[in-house]
Amino acid sequence: MEDKKIKEVLLRASYVTEEDIAKAEESAKKTKGSIVDYLLNKKLINKDLLGQAVAESLKVPYADLNTNIPSKEQVLKIPEKTARELRAVLFEIEKDSVVIATDKPENARLGIVLKTLFGNKKISVAYSLTEDIDNILVNYRQSLKTRFVKIIKGQNRVAPEIINEIIEDALVYKASDIHFEPQEKEIVVRFRVDGVLKEAGRIPKIHYENILNRIKVQSHLRIDEHFSAQDGSMRYLSKAKKPVDMRISLVPTLDGEKIVIRILASYMRVIRLDELGLTAENQKILQEVAQKPFGMILVTGPTGSGKTTSLYAVLKILNQSGVNITTIEDPVEYRMLGVNQIQVNPQTNLTFAKGLRSIVRQDPDIILVGEIRDNETAEIAVNAALTGHLLLSTFHANDAATAVPRLLDMGIEPFLMASTLEVVIAQRLIRKLCESCRYSITVSQEDLKKQVVDVSRYFKEKSITLYQGKGCKSCNNTGYKGRSGIFEFIKMTSEMKNLILQNPSTQQIWQLAKKQGSCSLFEDGLEKVKNGLTTIEELLRVAVPEELSAVNLKKEKKDN
Repeated sequence: MEDKKIKEVLLRASYVTEEDIAKAEESAKKTKGSIVDYLLNKKLINKDLLGQAVAESLKVPYADLNTNIPSKEQVLKIPEKTARELRAVLFEIEKDSVVIATDKPENARLGIVLKTLFGNKKISVAYSLTEDIDNILVNYRQSLKTRFVKIIKGQNRVAPEIINEIIEDALVYKASDIHFEPQEKEIVVRFRVDGVLKEAGRIPKIHYENILNRIKVQSHLRIDEHFSAQDGSMRYLSKAKKPVDMRISLVPTLDGEKIVIRILASYMRVIRLDELGLTAENQKILQEVAQKPFGMILVTGPTGSGKTTSLYAVLKILNQSGVNITTIEDPVEYRMLGVNQIQVNPQTNLTFAKGLRSIVRQDPDIILVGEIRDNETAEIAVNAALTGHLLLSTFHANDAATAVPRLLDMGIEPFLMASTLEVVIAQRLIRKLCESCRYSITVSQEDLKKQVVDVSRYFKEKSITLYQGKGCKSCNNTGYKGRSGIFEFIKMTSEMKNLILQNPSTQQIWQLAKKQGSCSLFEDGLEKVKNGLTTIEELLRVAVPEELSAVNLKKEKKDN
């Protein structure tokens, strides 16, 4: 539904106030989002409340498919073709009546088709959110193992059909990567979902050569090369008729060539700044810095930590008709209308450094460099930021404080660094608890001390309420669904810039940043644990308490 209609519905039912809507509209204007996104992020409404409001406007009941998840047997009572065409799920079934959940209750064909299925039973139609209907329709998908057996028995176009099924499954489960891992007798297929790898199926090794060759051909790679690493890209047209760009990496292993496919799909959309998981204070810092006419915004973190996503959230705000934005990336992960995007191409000698030199001559206002990898790129980037351009880039460093000494070691003059750098951000991604099966638990200080790392000192209370996920159909029995960022910000104050002129160590930078109010990755994540967004175990998987960080361990070793 349009924002205008939803606004009317929410106000009429008194779900929100006029003041809430005014703030939502102001935020939507700034972030180019919708009022619904703001209301959800600020927890002024939840998805079920939104569903109820929409259902009321459509004058039908609301079916909560999160709390009352129908069984697979119940769902399959409606034939797959009918269910997908009508977006219909069998929500409840009694002796004389059925309740059908759909996100399109106004569909005139719904009653006619359902009458032929359920005969004399009384049919009631209820509204459910589109996302919830999609989650239930996954029940119609057979396991990859079952589909592989059928394809192989058919002995017709085995390789193309297996590849298609794997990619379609990856899209359904919103995987970021697909791994084909050769073993002695079979190929293990694994998906990375929410940052964690999970086995999806196995293929007999006899069919792998054809699969490998087909992927090589579609990715424009050499099919006669088996002992060197190769990188390529391909585009796949999904069953939903949507193009999906993919990056392909091949590496020879003892049991054959391993394939990793990075999916750059439509569901990996450019998200807004207020969806990243930033605190209000950090979001304000980033918005203020992004409005400056020149300077450098640097985001650090390992591969797959969401650095590019964060920078594109900033670009989304800056993308106005009066500015020239140019990016150079490897690969271009997001398509953004109105932005000039350049793909690095080593075969034509288009590197980050050479591309960046050309961009500077293209009269840009804002430049995004996918990654600062070498001295030459670092020097050009700093000079671009110094000469009237706002430059955004990513950099591989374990934390925000380490980034500055590393850039200085790459040959950047301290006075140039102090003049250009505006903010350094370190980030990681943590899995969020599934809202459908999340439950609270009470833990004591003794329980906290039993963690892999003792985190009890971060909690003053004797007993603490935390949250866990049971695991359900909605989250594929993992207890987690979706991811959020945890962040570490170092803003370039006048004191910090003076310190950089002295060629400081990582410890010195972090001590000053801490003094000026910076929170570590772990501390930022701990707030999300306390708010029920994730678990202690998940936080410890991606971040460590400050006293165990590399910075402090080095300092302790030196002191001893």
